[in-house]
Amino acid sequence: MTTYQTDFPTNFLWGGATAANQVEGAYNVGGKGLTTADMVPFIPKEKRGLNFAIDVNSDYIEKALNGEVDDRYPKRDGVDFYHRYEEDIALFAEMGFKAFRLSINWARIFPNGDDTAPSLEGLEFYDRVFNELEKYGIEPIVTLSHYETPLALTRKYNGWYSRELIPLFVKYAETLFKRYRNQVTYWITFNEINMMGHSPYTGGGVLVDKLPNQTKEQIAYQALHHQFVASALVTKLAHEINPDAKVGCMLARGQTYPVTNNPEDVLLAQHYNDLNLFHTDVHVHGEYPSFMNRYFAENNIVIQKEIGDDEILKQYPVDYVSLSYYMSKSVASNSEDYEQVSGNLTTYAVKNKYLDTSDWGWQIDPKGLRITLRDMYNRYRKPLFVVENGLGAYDKVEEDGSIHDMYRIDYLKKHIEQMKEAVKEGVDLIGYTAWGPIDLISMSTSEMSKRYGFIYVDQDDEGNGTLKRFKKDSFEWYKQVIATNGEEL
Repeated sequence: MTTYQTDFPTNFLWGGATAANQVEGAYNVGGKGLTTADMVPFIPKEKRGLNFAIDVNSDYIEKALNGEVDDRYPKRDGVDFYHRYEEDIALFAEMGFKAFRLSINWARIFPNGDDTAPSLEGLEFYDRVFNELEKYGIEPIVTLSHYETPLALTRKYNGWYSRELIPLFVKYAETLFKRYRNQVTYWITFNEINMMGHSPYTGGGVLVDKLPNQTKEQIAYQALHHQFVASALVTKLAHEINPDAKVGCMLARGQTYPVTNNPEDVLLAQHYNDLNLFHTDVHVHGEYPSFMNRYFAENNIVIQKEIGDDEILKQYPVDYVSLSYYMSKSVASNSEDYEQVSGNLTTYAVKNKYLDTSDWGWQIDPKGLRITLRDMYNRYRKPLFVVENGLGAYDKVEEDGSIHDMYRIDYLKKHIEQMKEAVKEGVDLIGYTAWGPIDLISMSTSEMSKRYGFIYVDQDDEGNGTLKRFKKDSFEWYKQVIATNGEEL
């Protein structure tokens, strides 16, 4: 009789995920330099128009640095994880976390990105964090670059548009690989590397207004190439320093569906899926997929490569593929005939009438996660890792301090159910780290009111509050999920 995997693996890594720029705060403590995230101002919902506000230009940065603008920068303060990491990690441990995904802030280690020596004070902070995780037996999953390009590298080199960042990133990674070789096994090179196409500033510290004679796409794909090469080189380095190290890439993935079975819609959906998966194709297969040749030619995109780049990509593929998943998208060849949805950084999608929508316009599609996992595993045959998934929602604190977030439990439950179905269908899945286990500053809107956590943080969009932590109903629910390895949802 044929048998198959019916449960999550016994060593499945349950946990949560954060980013340094959204939780740490302490932006000017311990010699840390400014990053691109530190320059993104809070824009209230009624003023920003879109469901995201993440870009700034070179003129704004210089005025801000000169004190000529009176804006607030929420990512500079985060939720004070820098000073409260012991309390927060203890709460993660109480939930039973097997893993905690965090990023190391490049500018906390090399304040200017190109400093001769790393900051000892910055390293000592992460020493304390890793020691605390080790105390509770929590496996760290470490992202090297999570939208935290040192601002000095943006001003000096225009970020990842310049090849100069490749050796600087390798030096930064080598510092971490050597120092934490006995504490960190799982590394991720770049968070949601496809962000470069949406926002070169966010994804790579690139100011497109500095390159007026080039299209945004040309700039983005050139910067991406530099990140691909850097990712391959640090993968090589990680394995040399620690043969047991596992290095992964990461993609913001959401399946794109045709809104009808019209072949035009099907082709359009395939096109958008390919443009998304191209990023992981390069990391896994070690080469640019052939379908991109036509796309580059038709869009006048020319990638400047150096001799040896292609060989580097081919020789050092990733060990696993990690992804964020929040929603699916639908597209139509005649999109003007359909209601539009904005979603997260999405401007081309149309409404899928079969799906509900979150408070921020994201279409909720648990089965889409199963479809995504099956498709990616069939395409790559590499272990997969869901390192972000969650629901950003408004939470209400009751008079007794309780937070009844059944909507979050419902969202996560349905996604975990579909994840389990994918495991039954043969997908090799390493783990699941829910996004924002503690409320944090939103990447896309810099809001605090867009909450993901199992742990509520008393802080509002204006930065007011005690920062006191409270357990939501979802805290005990997720604790039970982990304790039963996903059996009791």
